[in-house]
Amino acid sequence: MPYLHRDSRPRPPPLPREARATHSSGKAYLELKQECLRRGSLFEDPDFPASNASLFFSEKPPVPFLWKRPGDIVKDPKFILGGATRTDICQGDLGDCWLLAAIASLTLNEKTLARVVPLDQNFGPDYAGIFHFQFWQHNEWLDVVIDDRLPTFKDRLVFLHSAEHNEFWSALLEKAYAKLNGSYEALKGGSTIEAMEDFTGGVGEMYEVKNAPDNFYEILEKALKRCSMVGCSIDTSSAAESEAKTPFGLIKGHAYSVTGIDEVSYRGQKVQLIRIRNPWGQVEWNGPWSDNSLEWRLVSPSERKRLSQTALDDGEFWMKFEDFKVHFDKVEICNLTPDALEDNTAHKWEVTIHEGSWVRGSTAGGCRNFLDTFWTNPQIKLHLTEEDDGHDDCTFIAALMQKDRRKLKKFGAEMLSIGYSIYESPGGDEHLNKDFFRYHPSKARSKTYINLREVSNRFKLPPGEYILVPTTFEPHQEADFCLRIFSEKKAITEDLDENIAIDLPEPPNPTPSPQETEEEKQFRALFEQISGKDMEVAAEELEYVLNAVLKNTKDIKFKKLSLISCRNIISLLDTSGNGTLEFSEFKVFWEKLKKWINIFFQFDFDKSGSMSSYELRSALKAAGYQLNNYLLQLIVLRYSDEQFQIEFDDFLNCLIRLENASRVFQALSVKNKEFINLNIGEVRVQLHK
Repeated sequence: MPYLHRDSRPRPPPLPREARATHSSGKAYLELKQECLRRGSLFEDPDFPASNASLFFSEKPPVPFLWKRPGDIVKDPKFILGGATRTDICQGDLGDCWLLAAIASLTLNEKTLARVVPLDQNFGPDYAGIFHFQFWQHNEWLDVVIDDRLPTFKDRLVFLHSAEHNEFWSALLEKAYAKLNGSYEALKGGSTIEAMEDFTGGVGEMYEVKNAPDNFYEILEKALKRCSMVGCSIDTSSAAESEAKTPFGLIKGHAYSVTGIDEVSYRGQKVQLIRIRNPWGQVEWNGPWSDNSLEWRLVSPSERKRLSQTALDDGEFWMKFEDFKVHFDKVEICNLTPDALEDNTAHKWEVTIHEGSWVRGSTAGGCRNFLDTFWTNPQIKLHLTEEDDGHDDCTFIAALMQKDRRKLKKFGAEMLSIGYSIYESPGGDEHLNKDFFRYHPSKARSKTYINLREVSNRFKLPPGEYILVPTTFEPHQEADFCLRIFSEKKAITEDLDENIAIDLPEPPNPTPSPQETEEEKQFRALFEQISGKDMEVAAEELEYVLNAVLKNTKDIKFKKLSLISCRNIISLLDTSGNGTLEFSEFKVFWEKLKKWINIFFQFDFDKSGSMSSYELRSALKAAGYQLNNYLLQLIVLRYSDEQFQIEFDDFLNCLIRLENASRVFQALSVKNKEFINLNIGEVRVQLHK
């Protein structure tokens, strides 16, 4: 799978602005629509065609679906009829109840809904068969354009539909979200919080109901008042229980929306109630305070009207909050601002975003259980400098998101189990090594490693410097990630892997000593034997002698040095420019070679004759090179094998290319940072060849 380089330096969140157009033509919604109106034709989206490829990637439709426009299904189609409400969401033949629960919550906030579902769309005189919706993805808003051809069977929508058969905003929204993720099938199974975040750009938090804090009712009440999106679900103990109906009419493993919370007077006492909605649009709770329960008969008509209590089989119902805590297991809250569950004072949170990758062999080290590779994961330094008002600690939220896994489903990708650990920083700006993590426990960490798109937790820590290490649970698992840090007071974050440094000793310029030692005499005799009468070593001669020597060197695995590699060695040390090595130049190289062999032995920890690619960072640092994650990932991709091992000839080739590139880099007159970045790009090109 491709994991593209992105600048991992911390970035502020995007300012409110127009969403980025995503259509392959490069044209925005209005331009595409005007083109259709000028041509007098209806829009057909080549990026998401009306074909089986847009429906499923691992199966065929169970029955032949026909793609139809709303005007071909009903006589008088409407985009929105009587306002967009939660009753407009009825689930079809797709296991995306998690998405539908989020859409139902979305309808409770008009401003948020209008961002996702631009309301200036209709089937009126300027209808052109084109609609658009906006979603948040990894720190930016995207504008997704679709045509209005929808899959049908016997003139009925197959997937999401409204209770009103001539209303189509919800079905078109589902199609746009399917396009964003690659297909309708990609929407099968998920967490409500995932869609909630894509609708808001907010940050999610999850509560285990049985272990919720004592003020859980107040937390939910405040969340709904502040327009946070709230979902809930019941756990299953096995796959067989998925969507199993309980005796009380609740569905296990199913995503519900929380749409209200309130108190009602009942027999002289206040009773706490919570309102839940099933996205199926039917199948409801049948216990106390359900639609037709006896309890409502003792509640005044005015109270029932205030609570919009009805006896319709519309999937929405009230239940006693105590019963809710007994029957439901998880609650997911997406806060439109991270301070939504704090006290009543509005806070301005500071937000910083990092993007990075876990790449096999270099930065995919797994969790702390795998100490030998854990330290190779990306590391982010967090400076907490200001205490919260009236407190001694600093509050922040760390939200780690794995990117595009749903879109990659068709390639076999699944959600990985992810999490992070937070350590007190020992100072300095260098990537922490294995020994640090061996002897220092974490100060905080995510509650668990779980295969959700995002793992998010709140922390309170004393002011100071900390290191956050985002990881997958298992090593060698690849994914791109986005880490968001929300802090009450200004917090400074920096990536520990950004600095590129070269610290090579000046090459010696040997001068003939009055009297050669015995060792020097033997070395000169070796040189004369290799070089012949001209007393110069050409690339072909260097290739022969190096392959002969290294193949006979014990305890290292070695294939062969190529002629090109030997020419690179000569270009590195040839001060005269004649394409050969004289005795003094050959001696300098031989000393380098002995040093590099010793470094290789030092980091071949299991004495297998090859070095783990995860040790390459340390080995290169010992040789004088400090690289960022991106360059390290390129080198590992180029020089390691499928078992993440590097043999000595590959290690030697890597060092030769690095030293040649660094000589060019250091020789240039660098005047500003932009020029430095340009030259680093040249180094990358040389490494990748």
